[in-house]
Amino acid sequence: MEKLSEGAESILYAAEIAGIPAVVKDRVVKSYRARALDDEIRSRRTKSEARILARASAAGVKVPKVLMLGEHQIFIERLDGGTLNAIVQEGKAKKEQLEWIFLESGRRLAELHALDIAHGDYTPANIMVSSSGVFVIDFGLAEVTKSSEEKALDLLLMKRSVSRKLYRIFLSSYSATFSDAEAITERLEEIEKRGRYQTRTLVTG
Repeated sequence: MEKLSEGAESILYAAEIAGIPAVVKDRVVKSYRARALDDEIRSRRTKSEARILARASAAGVKVPKVLMLGEHQIFIERLDGGTLNAIVQEGKAKKEQLEWIFLESGRRLAELHALDIAHGDYTPANIMVSSSGVFVIDFGLAEVTKSSEEKALDLLLMKRSVSRKLYRIFLSSYSATFSDAEAITERLEEIEKRGRYQTRTLVTG
């Protein structure tokens, strides 16, 4: 299989499942943990990620579909296109297209939060723009929770990753789509006042 990328927690490979283009997400072994414990943690996190993807997909949220599940691997559909992060950094997208993508990104997060799914790493790097629409990817840090704090952190990550203008577009769509948006944005203000979470701006477009 062709390696697509490698991170701290997993390696992504290109593959095919019954002729369907797929991506294999393989959680890597952590040698500093006892092998039995490592196997248990990797297995639990793999199953959790698959369940969350299935929960979102069943509700109609644009996320990659799970094709198959292994002990420490998830086989998901391979999307065409590129990440929002790459699109902004390349600077080739027209203003109207970029605004539409951020509106859609706000809707996606609102849809996830309505399902009590906090993504955990909601940045332009995990927004995929394909010919089929705007998708959310990489649910490795996601959890099912009613916590307004965890949902507010999703907003904070996006806020610290883009320009003020693009964030306002994103937030307007989120707020119009999610009925509890006001409570989440209020919690975000509390978090920022505490100064507990420090992240850097990644995208300035």
